[in-house]
Amino acid sequence: YLTYLGCASVNAPRSEVEALRMMTILRAQCQMPLDVTLSVPGVSEGTVRLLEPQANSEIANYPIYKILFCVRGHDGTPESDCFAFTESHYNAEIFRIHVFRCEIQEAVSRILYSFATAFRRSAKKTLLSGLAPPLTPDSDVFTFTVSLEIKEDDGKGTFSAVAKDKDKNSFKLRPGMDKKIVIYVQQTSNKELAIERCFGLLLSPRKNVKNSDMHLLDLESMGKSSDGKSYIITGSWNPNTPQFQAVNEETPKDKFMYMTTAVDLVITEVEEPVRFLLETRVRVCSPNDRLFWPFSKRSFTETYYLKLRQMERKSNNDTLYEVLSLESESERERKKTTASPNILPFNSSLPDNDEPLLSGSGDVSKECAEKILETWGDLLSKWHLNLSARPKQLPALVRSGVPEALRGEVWQLLAGCHNNDHQVEEYRTLITKESPQDSAITRDINRTFPAHDYFKDTGGDGQDSLYKICKAYSVYDEEIGYCQGQSFLAAVLLLHMPEEQAFSVLVKIMFDPRYALRELFKQNFEDLHCKFFQLERLMQEYIPDLYNHFLNVGLEAHMYASQWFLTLFTAKFPLYMVFHIIDLLLCEGISVIFNVALALLKTSREDLLATDFEGALKFFRVPVPKRYRSEENAKKLMELACSIKISQKKLKKFEKEYHAMREQQEQQEAPLDRYERENRRLQEANMRLEQENDDLAHELVSSKIALRKDLDNAEEKADALNKELLMTKQKLVDSEDEKRRLEEESAQLKEMCRRELDKSESEIKKNGSIIGEYKQICSQLSERLEKQQTSNKGELEKIRVRHVEGCDKCSILFNKEGRLKALKKIKEGAEEETDEEKEALKYQLREMELELAQTKLQLVEAECKIQHRARRPLNLRPLTPPPPESPPRPSPGFPLSSPWSEVHPLTGPGDNQTLNHGCFKKGL
Repeated sequence: YLTYLGCASVNAPRSEVEALRMMTILRAQCQMPLDVTLSVPGVSEGTVRLLEPQANSEIANYPIYKILFCVRGHDGTPESDCFAFTESHYNAEIFRIHVFRCEIQEAVSRILYSFATAFRRSAKKTLLSGLAPPLTPDSDVFTFTVSLEIKEDDGKGTFSAVAKDKDKNSFKLRPGMDKKIVIYVQQTSNKELAIERCFGLLLSPRKNVKNSDMHLLDLESMGKSSDGKSYIITGSWNPNTPQFQAVNEETPKDKFMYMTTAVDLVITEVEEPVRFLLETRVRVCSPNDRLFWPFSKRSFTETYYLKLRQMERKSNNDTLYEVLSLESESERERKKTTASPNILPFNSSLPDNDEPLLSGSGDVSKECAEKILETWGDLLSKWHLNLSARPKQLPALVRSGVPEALRGEVWQLLAGCHNNDHQVEEYRTLITKESPQDSAITRDINRTFPAHDYFKDTGGDGQDSLYKICKAYSVYDEEIGYCQGQSFLAAVLLLHMPEEQAFSVLVKIMFDPRYALRELFKQNFEDLHCKFFQLERLMQEYIPDLYNHFLNVGLEAHMYASQWFLTLFTAKFPLYMVFHIIDLLLCEGISVIFNVALALLKTSREDLLATDFEGALKFFRVPVPKRYRSEENAKKLMELACSIKISQKKLKKFEKEYHAMREQQEQQEAPLDRYERENRRLQEANMRLEQENDDLAHELVSSKIALRKDLDNAEEKADALNKELLMTKQKLVDSEDEKRRLEEESAQLKEMCRRELDKSESEIKKNGSIIGEYKQICSQLSERLEKQQTSNKGELEKIRVRHVEGCDKCSILFNKEGRLKALKKIKEGAEEETDEEKEALKYQLREMELELAQTKLQLVEAECKIQHRARRPLNLRPLTPPPPESPPRPSPGFPLSSPWSEVHPLTGPGDNQTLNHGCFKKGL
């Protein structure tokens, strides 16, 4: 009763109005709905499957984490029997809606309840455990639990698990004892991957080791556990070998050392082998030490998060993945501890202080508390009823941050891009045109969000979409074109919506007076310098001591705040903080940048006061972005930014001061100085362009060489494919000839079989008619024979009465039934008779029996001849009975071999009773 009406792209995947509109369109346009079976899981890690009902084969599948919204048709409308869900399709570039129809209302309710259960369990799981990794649009995270157990020879012919120190969590080993390493690998989340085999178990007596420092152990066994949940690998370890000498010598008291174990697994669905690396503490005890077991659990367990991305289809059912990253729980904890819950001071011990944070760093979870989602859902429902006016409670909700799952829709509504069909069509035209700044765009694409999986691959989907957006804007805005920094803002938008919508929001941010970001790039960045002046005046008012310190060391706002304004903080800061800033920007305008800048300066005030010019620049470049990798730090910063009140009146006042100052400077500046300054600026621009030209020339030569190699490889591949094509064509011709030959043979066999079948059918019909006639004749003969027997019995009775009973001699020989009396009676009556009289009577009796039998046989033969000649018109001739001394001749069609043989059974039509007539002598 469930039919699939089709799917379509949608711009607002969480909009009920948009979903109902597409539901109406697809219901009206669907001519041939497809009968399907829909399988909805009850857990967040599951997959919604679309199945073909008869064969129960999978048509399509949609992971729960990619499904964004479910909706049902309103009662009283033609769509009341329909429901739909939206999902992020193809790396979150496109959002699609799938529409279904079901006549049973209760079934629809159960399906939507299953969706709600899966979503609710997903939210609960996130609240209970912060360890679950976020699932990005283009990758899946597979969780594995890997346990290490060390066994020692106990001297009794068996190996026992060694103990672990409870306090130091280290294995306690004995020197000189043969050991075994046992690894247990179990997958705990996502689609099950098949572990094919282990091709290496390695060991090293240190941590943070290189591949060359690992030593291969002898594998003893590998395979699944008895319950099928784990994959177990066992290897033998001889500690007396030189490379393991460090873990075969007694460890000083209260000391311990590290040991690294690695297992390389071949997973069927993964392109390359996967290595799980376990670093554990060990302590080699004295042989005389007494170990009290168990100290604690005897195994060391680590959780790993394997991030994969689908590459290609191996077959209809198999999927091939490539490894994006493999991270252990310990590594995650170490990363978290690099930023404490409170905002870190500058002198915090960070292991990578000198390395700046890569743009696009940080994971942002799509999970959100159920109450917050309900609040936003109610607000969006009201907002869609009147898109021209923002709801009153919107600013307060935005200050707390828009839920990640709703950002794409909310950003479009905040920017006023809810009805942008004309902009979408214009974008599709713009990307087909050539851009004069194509080289600059291409160069910046590789530098944009290199830490994010979606943009890090050269030539990948993310970089391709980002290139098209930047190119389209450079053609759209001919005055400004593409400026460095735009790619970061475009990338942020692209992570939340398809290309077309991202382009529309980018245009709004650049042109809309509330944001007017393009004004910063005009007139030699004049408006940007005005923003710097406003920021310094705000510092003078809100943070006067830091303002005076910057004056003393000669640090100006343009030296550290340029990227803050030009990229809206998207270039260097973690994504969680960046997304929250864009929330506020789209809601309140460009002035939010001043709030965030002042909050950053306030939280870093003490550290900046302790630095000089170089130290301050380095602090802005490295530690400031890194300290907000902690989500808690970012939240506190944004709360502080929202609490700072900056009036528009004050900003207008500072803007007037700046323009007045600029006019005064121009009046005081000598023309020669102005020309010299302009000349220096042009020379610097010329040198920069020459350097870019050299870089481009080098890239061009390298590209030509690479292109030539690729072309040669392509030609070789084309030749191989042509040869293969010719061979395939020849095989196809041979196959067609063979097919024609087999078809001809098949036709001949069919014709032969048909002829034989017709012949057999005709013979069966002929034989059937003969058998029927034969049965009818036999039936008639049987009836006549019975009548004749009856008449014969009557005649015999008459003879018995007339001759036997009337004759004294015959009465002595025969009884009342006409049969010979017993020998005793005959002897009693025969004492007076002579032997001659006995012989005469016997001879007379045989003659009578013979005469009667011959008469009966002649009668039957005559009847058979009459019946036979009635079937075949032959010349009739009189029936001449055979002489009495000769035996009767068998008649055609009546199987009688001699007068003394038995008559064969004769059955009439429908009569199964056998008429068995014995010899006539016995009948008499």
